[in-house]
Amino acid sequence: MFFDPIYFLYIAPAVLLGLWAQAKVRSTYAAAQRMPAPLSGAAAARHILDSAGLQNVDIEVVPGQLSDHYDPRHKVLRLSQQVYQSRSLAAVGIAAHEAGHAIQDARSYAPLVIRNAAVPIAGFGSNASIWMIILGFIFQFGPLIYLGIAAFGGFVFFQLVNLPVEFNASARAKQQLVGLGIIDPQGLAYVNKVLSAAALTYVAATLQAILTLLYLISRFGGSRS
Repeated sequence: MFFDPIYFLYIAPAVLLGLWAQAKVRSTYAAAQRMPAPLSGAAAARHILDSAGLQNVDIEVVPGQLSDHYDPRHKVLRLSQQVYQSRSLAAVGIAAHEAGHAIQDARSYAPLVIRNAAVPIAGFGSNASIWMIILGFIFQFGPLIYLGIAAFGGFVFFQLVNLPVEFNASARAKQQLVGLGIIDPQGLAYVNKVLSAAALTYVAATLQAILTLLYLISRFGGSRS
């Protein structure tokens, strides 16, 4: 599959969108990083969490760049060093987005609940499905091929559910940043650009997953082998 030129034709739109989105993230982040904010990323996240009654959610520093995430199992918001300590619009925007995930978790936001439940299925589908299809094709065992395609479909489902989760977290972030007076409308314009560019990367990843599934169906779905 990985050497089939037809596969690359299938996913080409998603790859191009992903490359453009990554370039967009780098440029918008760099621009917003130069714009000062009244609070650091960590302080902004703490203010948002406390205002939402989430004093039980801790904030920690993690290594890496843009490695920021919220851990729903341990109720911890983890921020990269740059986002944690930087007093920039880029930092407060990203930190607020992750705080938005914590608020989703506390409010039992339905798409997040579904996404968290689908994590094991997605992990299995993304890692094992291709090998199941290849082995089924080699040994001419159709049921294993179809099972592999179905498993990858579970990964696609996860990606689709993840989109509203990410979009909603960004919407919550912007609402909280303005509502709590952390940024003004001018600052919101920079934050919006950063979060919108980041959202495009999720769209590109989802599109690639969908196109890969379509390729697998067209290439192996009708095979009796």
